[in-house]
Amino acid sequence: MNEKEILMSALKFHGHKCWASVVGVRAGLAALRVLDVPRSGGTQLYAIIETGEEHGGMCFGDGVQYSTGCTFGKGNLRKDPLGKLALTLIEKDSNRAVRISYKPTLSAQISDSTFMKKRAAGIMANEIPEDEQMELVNLVWDAPEEDVIAIGEIFEYDGEWLPEVMGFIPCDSCGEMTAKAYLRVVGTKHMCIPCSGYDR
Repeated sequence: MNEKEILMSALKFHGHKCWASVVGVRAGLAALRVLDVPRSGGTQLYAIIETGEEHGGMCFGDGVQYSTGCTFGKGNLRKDPLGKLALTLIEKDSNRAVRISYKPTLSAQISDSTFMKKRAAGIMANEIPEDEQMELVNLVWDAPEEDVIAIGEIFEYDGEWLPEVMGFIPCDSCGEMTAKAYLRVVGTKHMCIPCSGYDR
């Protein structure tokens, strides 16, 4: 797939077309390019996004997931809730990392768009006409990279990677299948966290 096809597939995955998911795709693609690594089909890469919750730019995360292959489902993506559209992508074998962040250069144009005015009025993004969605997509996609994202220097990530624990077994109390790493020992029984009484 070329980059435009990746973008359009990411927007389909996301469910609507918006500026923040486009920024996420651009950030993810730039991080892959800078680290000179392919999209993560397994867990070779690890992504940290700084979006947090309950704000209008969280769509950034889906753009990052789709473009980098780092996903919540594979466990190689996490959120640090700082309210920023920023990504740190790490190649786990070498611990080489790069941080990419959104630049405010286009913010006034984004805020003044019909799409954002309708969003501010409470209209759901997927209920806004597609041509108005695409206006912002094209604005962010077609802008020069230096107007959309800031690319940091490659650095060494200071972290250790835990090995993946394989396998599920039934909880001795409720019988539901539970990943081995999440079982807790209570007396002679192996229980899931809710049954065990532990917080975590």
